[in-house]
Amino acid sequence: MMRMKKSSYAKGNEEKPPQSASACQEKATLPIRALNDDEKPREKAIRSGMDTLTDVELLALLLGSGVPGKSVLDLSREILQDCDNRLRVLARMSIAELKKKYKGIGDAKATLLVAAMTFGSRVHTSLDQQDPQMTCSRDVHNYMRSRLERLSHEEFWVLHLNRANRVIFADRVSKGGLSHTSVDIKLLAKTAIDHLSSGIILVHNHPSGTMHPSPADDSLTQRISAICKVIDVPVQDHVIIGPSQFYSYRDNGRLG
Repeated sequence: MMRMKKSSYAKGNEEKPPQSASACQEKATLPIRALNDDEKPREKAIRSGMDTLTDVELLALLLGSGVPGKSVLDLSREILQDCDNRLRVLARMSIAELKKKYKGIGDAKATLLVAAMTFGSRVHTSLDQQDPQMTCSRDVHNYMRSRLERLSHEEFWVLHLNRANRVIFADRVSKGGLSHTSVDIKLLAKTAIDHLSSGIILVHNHPSGTMHPSPADDSLTQRISAICKVIDVPVQDHVIIGPSQFYSYRDNGRLG
């Protein structure tokens, strides 16, 4: 939420004389490097967060620099005013339109701006989609098979879950050889803490097609489960994925 700056008053309720129009215009056209740190968009974002920036300041960060005779803030203000200060209007503008309408905007600035708008639109669409929910081993297999079943080497993944068993992050922990891969258990536990995981599911593949867990698989599962109990992040399953089938520790009663 944007915070409105409180008005400042001089001692004795004396009002400061208003700035002349020329003085205001001079300040508006100053390059960013000439502004105070409190007025620079990048420094303001770092200090107070991106949400504190105005639309003009956000656009200025994307553009990076102004054009001859016009500061980046003035250019940003002009573009937004031309769009009636409606971001959806700006979001519909093409690279060619931006280059044609604004003198000094070339391929680099126009492409970056359209890319940012497109990326923002995709993020918005992604936020409206629910994360996949893992209710059983079949869900895990369906979610991970495209990443693992055709590999010729082993990979070890961890699915980090929220309280509703929805995947908040899929993390490839290690990539190994034909028959094994090493896992740093301490780093795995730290990652679970960093993601505030309510539970995790271990997943790795057997390129050979052998679905029965190896002694090394059993030992690794037990060690990970033990350390995750300490940090109160239960291991809900360990699923091994092969070229055409899968194996679940949970389904086979082998996960304590």
